[in-house]
Amino acid sequence: MENSSKSMMTVPEFCRDNAISRSLFYKLRQRNIRPDVIKLGRRTLISAEAAQEWRRRMQKLSRA
Repeated sequence: MENSSKSMMTVPEFCRDNAISRSLFYKLRQRNIRPDVIKLGRRTLISAEAAQEWRRRMQKLSRA
């Protein structure tokens, strides 16, 4: 799914790599279950580590 050689990704890249829509990403943000993000100016970036941790959290939630 994720491009392991890339350390940071934009929201659209994260959504593409995780097969979710941008609207779902922002709905998850409202529910406070989105990945941790880094704001650089107007850009919102997600580290590869944050994306991996988010996938682990989503797996745990889906099992519950």
